[in-house]
Amino acid sequence: MTWKKFSGEVINSSILEEVEKAIEREYEAGNKLKVCIGTDSQVKGNTADFATVIVFLREQKGGFMFIHQERSTQKMSIKERMLTEVQKSIETAYTLCDLLDLYDVDLEVHADINTNPQFKSNAALHEAMGYILSMGFVFKAKPEAFASSACANKMVQ
Repeated sequence: MTWKKFSGEVINSSILEEVEKAIEREYEAGNKLKVCIGTDSQVKGNTADFATVIVFLREQKGGFMFIHQERSTQKMSIKERMLTEVQKSIETAYTLCDLLDLYDVDLEVHADINTNPQFKSNAALHEAMGYILSMGFVFKAKPEAFASSACANKMVQ
């Protein structure tokens, strides 16, 4: 799985190693961190572009993110695509959760799903929330889910 920095620089080490280096660097600089993980997708023709982001928030000092992008030609309903986004976020969160616990870094999993029933993505809200919460993660949906609805969204537009 290839991860990049926002600058486009490819991360050559494992994402676990890169996250640990980032945490240590930020703690040495005196920053308190929170990590938010989210995925968004965009359908273009017969292809769905997915972007998963790991957003590091420095308390009152901005943030930075790592990005993984992939494409799928599998035909999916809106609900399937929303749940695939959630699955990608959970896989990333699960990979990092022990490390984040070790460094006492709070973690949230963000879903690009609207809480308003008038939106199509709302069809997956209950399943997504149950999936994320049952894995033991803090769940955020729109409008609080900026990692997926803003950061990851920027990468698939």
